[in-house]
Amino acid sequence: MDYARWVDEHQRLINGIRSALNSQMGDNELHLLVDGVITHYDELYRLKRVGAKADVFHILSGLWITPAERCFMWLGGHRSSELLKIVRNHIDPLTDQQLMGIYNLQHSSQQAEDALSQGMEALQQSLSETLSSTTNGSGNVAEYMGQMAIAMAKLATLETFIHQADLLRQQTLQQLRRILTAHQAARALLVINDYILRIRALNSLWLACPKE
Repeated sequence: MDYARWVDEHQRLINGIRSALNSQMGDNELHLLVDGVITHYDELYRLKRVGAKADVFHILSGLWITPAERCFMWLGGHRSSELLKIVRNHIDPLTDQQLMGIYNLQHSSQQAEDALSQGMEALQQSLSETLSSTTNGSGNVAEYMGQMAIAMAKLATLETFIHQADLLRQQTLQQLRRILTAHQAARALLVINDYILRIRALNSLWLACPKE
């Protein structure tokens, strides 16, 4: 429900940016609208932090978004490096300095994503080893409870991974805003929004498609 309300408000803000671009609004006014959308993304990350504390698996599995969106999901959201690639291909004209800035940001985002993915793999391996370490058929309750306590402590790390992934998404968006002009940043936010809307539309079309 919180996410649905966030989406409604996000679309209202995006529609404001779209109207502003169509009316050729000045940079100062457009700057305020862009900052409003970025601040609204901050609210989404706050909601996800609260949700992860209540049920980390709910956020990690993407049960709050459409099935099609889950196909593109990485640690509870989109990969910043992929969104940067989409933005780079749809925002013209970009200066050489801006292109280099986006390339560098994409590269650093990819490195951070790879590091978090490796951390998740290591956590899964560690959990697997912990859960399979009991003596075969021993039925030792103390041993079982000790094993579960260790596994629960390791699971707490999942919340940290999700928070770090969202922090990366948040910082990447803020850095992209600093690279682009107000008009380019507005266009970038529209490109990202339209891409996600197309994924949701794909989900609706797939569900409505007759299945044999």
